[in-house]
Amino acid sequence: MQNNTTVMTAPAAAPDMSWQENALCAEAGPEFFFPAPGSSTREAKQLCGACEGREACLQYALENDERFGVWGGLSEKERGRLRRPESARRRVGP
Repeated sequence: MQNNTTVMTAPAAAPDMSWQENALCAEAGPEFFFPAPGSSTREAKQLCGACEGREACLQYALENDERFGVWGGLSEKERGRLRRPESARRRVGP
């Protein structure tokens, strides 16, 4: 006799996006935070630095593996360095 038991799991909780309500990035267009390759991210990072939602934004980007644009004041490469395991960071020279 075969047992056809179905296990129900709760859906994953939606990420908390309330930080976006007061985020300064809402006042600028997406091209500001997703510049063309080789373009400067300085202005976007400056705006992020003045934003009260910066830490939540960065946390969201890291948790959701955002690979493009400036999030929480960091570029793709900068976020990639944060994601890299500690042992790999120690092996890389200055």
